[in-house]
Amino acid sequence: MLDIQKIIVPVDFHQHTDELAQFAIEVASKLGAKPVFVHVVETFTLAASYGDAAPESLPQLEEEMFGRAKRKMDDLISKNKTACPECTGQVLGGDVADTIIDYAKTEKSIGLIVMGTHGARGIEKIMLGSVAERVLKRAHCPILVFNPYRGERGYKITPSIKEAVQPV
Repeated sequence: MLDIQKIIVPVDFHQHTDELAQFAIEVASKLGAKPVFVHVVETFTLAASYGDAAPESLPQLEEEMFGRAKRKMDDLISKNKTACPECTGQVLGGDVADTIIDYAKTEKSIGLIVMGTHGARGIEKIMLGSVAERVLKRAHCPILVFNPYRGERGYKITPSIKEAVQPV
């Protein structure tokens, strides 16, 4: 059995981030692991430098994006500190899928990735791709994919028998 000490939880701060965070915290508590929320800011200064000169406003825009992401991460951590005092967060830069995979490889105690999917189908999936799918294909550790669009919030981590049955 894998010794899962930490769980990476990639978040995008969109519609279902709070549900994903709650789900990941429940999974982490069942496994005795610590969740690490990770948000990746896609950097585009490098891509823009392929032109004659990178516009001066791009680094400033990226700095603002990192600042907003760090504030949102702080809010997410503080919102979940009661349920999970040991949760932490990281804001990283780069290609989203590659950065998640690289972070999981460099952090030796990472044993699981819990991530959401946007449920893209058809042309949307073809045009935009799926970060969850790319991570799933290349990650070194198991991945649990949370689909918030499936059913009526059908995900529930049931308590262990020791928690459910109390002595009389």
